[in-house]
Amino acid sequence: MKKRLIVLLVAMAMIVVPLASCGGGGGGSAAEKQLVVQIGPNPETLDPALNSAVDGANTILHLFEGLLVVDENSQLAPGQAESWETSEDGLTWTFHLRDGLKWSDGSDLTANDFVYSWKRIADPELAAPYLDTVLNPIKGYNPEGTNPDDLAVSAPDDKTVVVELSAPCTFFGSLAAFATMMPVQQATIEANGDAWATSPDTYISNGPFYMTEWEQGSHITVSKNPNYWNADAIKLDSIKFMLIEDPNAAYSAYQNGEVQFIKDVPTEEIPSLEGNEEFHVDPIIGTYYLNLNCNLDQFKDAKVRKALSLAIDRNYVANTIMQGTYTPAGNFMGPGWADPAGGEFMDKANGGKPYIDNDAFDANLEEAKKLMEEAGYPGGAGFPEITYSTNDSGYHKAVAEYLQQAWGELGLTVKVDMVEWASFTPMRRNGEYEAARNGWVGDYDDPSNMIELLYSSNGNNDGKYNNPEFDAQIDISRKTLDLNERSAALHKAEDILMEDAGCIPVAYYNDFYLQSSKISGAWHSPYGYWYFMYADIAE
Repeated sequence: MKKRLIVLLVAMAMIVVPLASCGGGGGGSAAEKQLVVQIGPNPETLDPALNSAVDGANTILHLFEGLLVVDENSQLAPGQAESWETSEDGLTWTFHLRDGLKWSDGSDLTANDFVYSWKRIADPELAAPYLDTVLNPIKGYNPEGTNPDDLAVSAPDDKTVVVELSAPCTFFGSLAAFATMMPVQQATIEANGDAWATSPDTYISNGPFYMTEWEQGSHITVSKNPNYWNADAIKLDSIKFMLIEDPNAAYSAYQNGEVQFIKDVPTEEIPSLEGNEEFHVDPIIGTYYLNLNCNLDQFKDAKVRKALSLAIDRNYVANTIMQGTYTPAGNFMGPGWADPAGGEFMDKANGGKPYIDNDAFDANLEEAKKLMEEAGYPGGAGFPEITYSTNDSGYHKAVAEYLQQAWGELGLTVKVDMVEWASFTPMRRNGEYEAARNGWVGDYDDPSNMIELLYSSNGNNDGKYNNPEFDAQIDISRKTLDLNERSAALHKAEDILMEDAGCIPVAYYNDFYLQSSKISGAWHSPYGYWYFMYADIAE
């Protein structure tokens, strides 16, 4: 979720659909412009505060808008706030809302809606997975438990939001544009509880579109929001998100013209798509990695975790199994992340060398066997069977089958557990697994966005990794005002993580997808989102 930054989207595929000539269609124009896309299966949640998946966030970005947005050049731009400024000491951010903002039900949206929404995230009973990430810079936040009333977010009037930080945070604007920080309507939540985000009747939003249909497992339809401040720029009447989990079914729908964009392209079709102008491979900032449940006795020894990591031939995984659509990973933090002290974070990691030499696999495998012996499992003897959990899309199944072979070289037995997507994310978050595939795509390019996933109390720390030395470096990076010291602390944190094998990086992400050549005005961001709201389609 995933893995995300708030970005304005514009997109990919549309179909001109004749309006029904009878039934509930009523009068109106002769045709409706509808974009039909597939970006993932049924989302776990569409509550902005609770979502942690990329596909869920991609839908939310069309339905809600934060104080700021991210434009087609991946730059921060005005959203619900038409302007903002930062105090000289960097501790106070002031956002000035546009005139006449409305919710999709036509009621007024004010600065107090942002105050309510951000303090709602701080409520420990909500258990927002991004809680620590998005609120940590704000004065009054306490990782041990925050009283929402202590959070230094205020509305001196209906059009002004003031945020006080505990220390300067150069990327706070990116947080203000992030999906978790989007406003939600207090009245609908208080009237409907958790169910507010499950039905179009109660799903009140403030973005370019509002929800008109949600058929679980089938589709979500969103329609142009006439109350959106920039409604005149929206060319589509509606977008239909097809909730297709099977890549082959998605591909068939694309081939048949039922959808004009699909995110999930069957891996076996990739060779035949080379050279096709509608097939795209775009880099994004993020890493495909594996979690070992560190709460389980068999994975508490770092030697075991490191052995399982070194036994993976990442060149083979990325270049053969993933057919070159991913890049082999030697670090946790891959390309694209900005270093606080300038330049690219990866270039300064580990003295400029990868932590894992992917061109020395034979030596890595021998080291893995030695580590298993040192951990008390020579040739894998005595080590329990590993159940590896994954969902069945993209390369996940093929990678799982490879791991059976790779870890088999250590004398280990691996059972693959295929889990439906809607169940997979909560199962992993709750630690109800042994080993599982995972991944993260950056919400913004500050390295804290990904490396803090492994902080002991982070809501997205699915592997339950807990190392006080690692946490201490993250704490330094959060408090220091010195960019060089912050950079050094984050690099030291990655040093500890990789030596500890707190997770197992496998490959760096690229997005590959099919998009109709008739689409214009849509874009894809390095944070793994597609922006459909300002799209159009040629007749």
